[in-house]
Order: sequence, then structure tokens, then C-alpha cells
Amino acid sequence: MTLRVGLVGPLPPPFGGMANQTRQLAELLRGEGVVVSLVQTNARYRPRWIGGFPFVRALFRLIPYVFSLWRLAGRCDLVHLMANSGWSWHLFAMPAIWTAKVRGKPVVVNYRGGDAEKFLAGSRRVVSASMRQAAALIVPSGFLKAVFERSGMAATIVPNVVDVRRFRNPSPHRAIRRHLLVARNLEPIYDNETAIRAFAIVHRAYPEATLTIAGAGPLAGALRELAEDLGLIAAVRFAGRLDRGAMAQACRQADIALNPSLVDNMPNSILEALASGLPIVSTHVGGIPFVVEHERTALLVPPGSPDLMARAILRLMRDPALAARLIDNGLEDIGRYTWERVWPLLSGVYDSHAPVADRPAI
Repeated sequence: MTLRVGLVGPLPPPFGGMANQTRQLAELLRGEGVVVSLVQTNARYRPRWIGGFPFVRALFRLIPYVFSLWRLAGRCDLVHLMANSGWSWHLFAMPAIWTAKVRGKPVVVNYRGGDAEKFLAGSRRVVSASMRQAAALIVPSGFLKAVFERSGMAATIVPNVVDVRRFRNPSPHRAIRRHLLVARNLEPIYDNETAIRAFAIVHRAYPEATLTIAGAGPLAGALRELAEDLGLIAAVRFAGRLDRGAMAQACRQADIALNPSLVDNMPNSILEALASGLPIVSTHVGGIPFVVEHERTALLVPPGSPDLMARAILRLMRDPALAARLIDNGLEDIGRYTWERVWPLLSGVYDSHAPVADRPAI
């Protein structure tokens, strides 16, 4: 009897961290012989015009969503739920947990929201009530494990997975040119403004330097205006959201990866940069210090500090030995985030709650 997993989460498009991880997880599980059924949490509204009415659209999405969850639970042995903070928890995670509970199926909650501490501070009782119905809570980092344990909820670490066959660089030790890459959506919590302002300082020192921002979001217009105001519009490329192939290509073309976020957990963009042989400059917020170490695999700076971010970028440009050391250490550490290392951990969680006698060999 083969394990049947009901996977609940967002799917691309749009291309983003959790959506990419959900699709990748489905592909990897199927590669292990697991039968995977999917329920998408970000399906398009039907009819489409409902999307313009915030409260009505929630109802129109919730009813078919719960119906899909009911059918999913009927044909799987275990539900794997990709969960996040805020309204996403209330609208998608809670219905999935309770529907599976009613149907007698164990739920593994895979929580990955970087803003968990703030969310739990205001919603701990609601989250705890639902989590008591779940079989297990898995999180990708020690940061989130500590956050949940402070709220009285035990968690197991199962890291994010990076596709090292796709995100790789055959020659990571080429001379550092001056092309910078930010791969975060254009939303306030990712603070792309700081990256642009830091780049302005770098550009004054090296006018040939360029910056690519790979992401989309509500701040696109404001960030373009900022680049224009700073006289950088010819040096800054707004690439929009990129699929996995295009993102891997962008990493291979870049020289330094930037992560200016204000809130974070275990961003795929950092894992992909490590796998691609890029030196990284990042803020030291949330779970970032659990993924990369200052002066060993990245240079970490305080959030909202363009001057300090620029100083770190310039250090990498002027010190090839430092850049090479970060690259080498990053390529060594990325092995922890390959499927070969993560699957045994995830499979152990599955076995604990939905044992299958003839599970495909790991």
C-alpha cells in the first residue's frame, strides 16, 4: 500500500516562496513513489469579477475550498498543509485542519510565515485550538521552532528544499563584477527601498554597477519612481516575477545577492543564492541568522540601513578573498537543504502519523 498525501497550499502563478515550495514538494514526493493529490489555496475566483469585492470573494472561495478539502481527505492517508500567518491562517489553514479532523485524517501543518511571532502574539489561542487537532507541526528553521515553543506548541524542523540541479554555477569563483540581484517581492516587509538606496551609494563609487530586482508587488510604481529620483533608472532593471528557470538564470548572471527584508524566516532566495555560488549581503532579521552566518556565509547588516548595506557590498567588491570564502562556505552548507537530506526527516514525520508497511525506500 503506497502512501497517499493530500497536499494543501498555493501554486504558481504567481511565483513566490511558498507557491514554489508547494509545487516542488509535490514533484519530489511523486519521485519517491508517494501518491499526491493537490488542493490549491490561491485558485482563481469564479466568476472573476468577484475578486473586486473583498468580503464576498472570501465566501465564494471558502465554499468550494472546503468542498475540495472534504473530497481530498477522503482519498488520502495524511494531509500536508502549507500554512502562513494572518488571514491566510484563518481562511485556509483552519478549514483544512478541521475538515481533516472531522474526516479522521492526520494533518501535518508545515508553517513557514516569517511574521509568526507577531501573529501568534495576537492569535495564539485561536492557533493553539486548531493545532491541538493537528498530528504534527513542522517548521523550516530553528527560529520558527523557538517562536512556536514560546507559545506552548512543539515543532519539528524540516528545512526548505533547494533544487541544486537547477540553482548552480559551474564557475562561482569568477572575478566579482558589479551586478547585484534582489529576488524579493515588491512589498513593504521586503524593504526593496533600502536595497535601491544602498545601490545608489555603490553606483557613485562604481558607475558601471547594475541592479536587478526580480519580484512584483504593490510598491512597483513607487520603487521605479525612487530609482528615477536617484538617477538610477538606467542602471536598475525591474524584471518582475520570474519562474524557476528564469530565476536560476538570473542568479548565474549576478555577482552579489541582496536581501533587505524587515521580516523573514528561511527565504528561498537566500538558499538559491548559496547554491548558485553568490556572496550574500542580508539583513539579520528573524530566521536569517539561522540560515547564514555573519562573515562566514554572508555579510549581515541591520534592517533599514542603506549605508551599512552599501558598505558591505563594497567590501565584497574590493575583497575577492572574502567573497570567495563566503561562496565556498555557502556551497558547503547548502547540502543541508537538498532533498536527499530533507526527505528522511519528512518521511519520519509521515511514518509517525500515517505508517505505511511498504513505503518506497529512502
